[in-house]
Amino acid sequence: MVIGLGLATRLATPPFTWTLGALWLMGCIYNIPPVRSKDVPYLDVLSESVNDPLGMLAGWYMVTTAILPPASLLAGYWMIGGYLMALKRFSEFRQIHPQMSAGAYRKSFRKYTERSLLVSVMLYAAAAMLLFGAFIVRYRVELLLSFPLVARVMAIYYDLAFEKDSPVQNPESLHRHRGLMASCILCAAVMTVLMFVEAPVLQQVFTPTMPQHGMTPTGP
Repeated sequence: MVIGLGLATRLATPPFTWTLGALWLMGCIYNIPPVRSKDVPYLDVLSESVNDPLGMLAGWYMVTTAILPPASLLAGYWMIGGYLMALKRFSEFRQIHPQMSAGAYRKSFRKYTERSLLVSVMLYAAAAMLLFGAFIVRYRVELLLSFPLVARVMAIYYDLAFEKDSPVQNPESLHRHRGLMASCILCAAVMTVLMFVEAPVLQQVFTPTMPQHGMTPTGP
């Protein structure tokens, strides 16, 4: 940790070093008593998935001196991480051997149920898409055309969580699932193209049309 932070101070800007320090701190919070957030329901998912936006920040500070990326994108990335992690917890929980106590496998499972985990999954998914949509409408409305593909990737991942010995439990094996990988590649390719294609019609459709204060409607 010391060597890594020391190298960061020489190779990048101070915000990059602070971000790496935050990653190290979250690792301590997640794993080390007395806090050990991995044992606390819901906080286990949120405190581990927060590493995703921290990783995004590290990349951000490598290429720019701007203070922060768009907050909607940063928070949306956190919620996507929560969605993936909560599905991992759900897949683990439903496959615990009947003779094994859920709490013996993972302490946070003492207060989880399949129902509560699925409800949290839907919460993270809804929050992620709301924040992602807010980012797109403000910064790159053309990306709205990729939404069906994003939804397909999320649906495939959701479905995988119900399989026995699901790769969702072991993300390092996800690359072997051809359907998921093909959907991810197609989605990424389409989003890349949309970053360079202008769609004036979409920009007109999503231009604010609410009447200004003091205006009165006209008509027959």
